[in-house]
Amino acid sequence: MDRLLRSLLTKFIQRGTISFTTASGAKFTCGDGTGEPVHVRFVTTEAERRIMLNPELALGEAFMDGTFVVETGTIADALAILMDQPNSLPRWAKLRWWARYLTRHLTQFNPRGRSRNNVAHHYDLDGRLYALFLDADKQYSCAYFETPETNLDDAQLAKKRHLAAKLLVGRGHRVLDIGSGWGGLGLYLAEIAGADVTGITLSTEQLQVSNARAAEKNLTRSARFLMQDYRDVKGPFDRIVSVGMFEHVGVDFYDTFFKRCAQLLTDDGVMMLHSIGRSEGPDVTNPWIAKYIFPGGYIPALSEVMPSIERAGLLVCDVEILRLHYAETLKAWRERFMARREEAVQLYDERFARMWEFYLAASEMSFRKQNMMNFQIQLTKRQGVVPMTRDYIAREETKLRGLEQGSRPRLKIAGE
Repeated sequence: MDRLLRSLLTKFIQRGTISFTTASGAKFTCGDGTGEPVHVRFVTTEAERRIMLNPELALGEAFMDGTFVVETGTIADALAILMDQPNSLPRWAKLRWWARYLTRHLTQFNPRGRSRNNVAHHYDLDGRLYALFLDADKQYSCAYFETPETNLDDAQLAKKRHLAAKLLVGRGHRVLDIGSGWGGLGLYLAEIAGADVTGITLSTEQLQVSNARAAEKNLTRSARFLMQDYRDVKGPFDRIVSVGMFEHVGVDFYDTFFKRCAQLLTDDGVMMLHSIGRSEGPDVTNPWIAKYIFPGGYIPALSEVMPSIERAGLLVCDVEILRLHYAETLKAWRERFMARREEAVQLYDERFARMWEFYLAASEMSFRKQNMMNFQIQLTKRQGVVPMTRDYIAREETKLRGLEQGSRPRLKIAGE
């Protein structure tokens, strides 16, 4: 077992420096000797066997179970090396990748009932968990770092401002927020821009918090949140925005999603889609993420999204790629989580805390090392709805900053 493990890992790991101790006590080092060394240990031969057979799934499970231990460095340091190799997957894992790719339409088949169950799996966890690491506004999506020194709360506010600027949203505009989370963006558009906002979610936990926050801010007339599937919404709307929800739609429902948005959007309307994306073409969801974090989820390549937009009759007016913004967001989340990790253990247990630690670290490194990104696509139904040049974005942001200063931009979580 030791000889086979060493042979496979030595062939795969060609960059960085990582040392292994096997379950039998054998030691070996892989890589080119660069960077800070990391030392990991296999506790059981079963963990070694499973990781060799199915590394994408078994590595995370072994870390959760305590049978793969990082003794020097952190799991983030180990994943930074493992996810930065010339081949993104070990050769012996390619066959399983093909099997997953050929069956991905089944795993991403998300009719209404399955979509609701998938959302509940992740978003209906104890709300105190998310309070451990998110910003004060509970923004659970990629922030927008205007400078390297920007802190998380300011970067999340900048994200909302950036989206509002591209939406060209104004007083009285009817806005649909698809996948409204804990209500932060919808409340911003209602309070700062004066819009009339309808937010929809499939999470019971998020729905309760969103409406409580709207009541706390005396915004119930201009911001309402509903438990509703995007396929069942009644329109029309002057503006549509969707942040961090498209990853849960599933490739077989892209046509359905954009055709429904086109039906709901007025002729002079503007839509903004903000989603995680792949820079290297279609792929599959990591099996550990699919099993433990986001069942039914998938990160699309732009080449998978654009044909559905075209078939829906929508016009692409602007595409912006945010590259390392999510890596920095996830780093901030991971550091905040680790600072309060014991509270997560108290809420759930040690295995759950290790699962969340692995999730945040692996997600960060997928953006830092494997070319994941975020895209923001601006859509309309006809030409001439948005200005010809992008100068208006900065002007709109300046206007929104002024409105923020005249209001109270920090939206408190209900009960704080």
